[in-house]
Amino acid sequence: MDPDFSISIKNANIFQREQLILSNVTFDIKSGEFVYLLGKVGSGKSSLIRTLNAELPLYAGEAIVAGYRLETIKNHDVPFLRRKLGVVFQDFRLLTDRDVYKNLHFVLKATGWTDENAMKERINHMLQEVGMPRVTKKMPHQLSGGEQQRVVIARALLNNPEIILADEPTGNLDPETSVEIIELFRKIHSEGKTILMATHDKLVVDKYPLRTLVCNNGAIAENGQNGEVLDFRSLVD
Repeated sequence: MDPDFSISIKNANIFQREQLILSNVTFDIKSGEFVYLLGKVGSGKSSLIRTLNAELPLYAGEAIVAGYRLETIKNHDVPFLRRKLGVVFQDFRLLTDRDVYKNLHFVLKATGWTDENAMKERINHMLQEVGMPRVTKKMPHQLSGGEQQRVVIARALLNNPEIILADEPTGNLDPETSVEIIELFRKIHSEGKTILMATHDKLVVDKYPLRTLVCNNGAIAENGQNGEVLDFRSLVD
């Protein structure tokens, strides 16, 4: 893999079960780059992210993510790939039967941590980093949507991943909270992380313009490719 690229995908077909969602997907994301993945609900953004996370198999084409070749990856290597990725979900996916500390502790235990003092230090450090240092004993339902998303971002950062894959991280948040969450992602990016963020949040894209990949009509194109800048509203309405 070219060390300049965190994600490299070529001529890939993205499936959801047996349904072809995206055809002939080709793009590269440089290490340390922050890229939007734009498109309507149902356009294939989530399926692409799930493929990059090896949650969905890659049946056709080529893809290398964090040094792992997805079309040939073995099942026993998938956990090692995922330790290099931090995934942030729109619907949070926090375990509702345990408090914030135990949610994050569960992730560390599942990824091989054994030293309780080291785990406690890491959890406290990451919650501090996302501005949530005093929520360890709170249950997820006691937190606002923005607070839950900050905890999810802390969870994604626990193992110091190379790449953050964010799937509509502001989709369930009000505009003010959305801006706060994007500011947090900008801070994470400034510390050297590669970020691919799926979104259809016009406020975010307008306020913080970045390189944009567009899911549209079963394909992915670079916004502005061949001099054409696609209208945002036509992609999200």
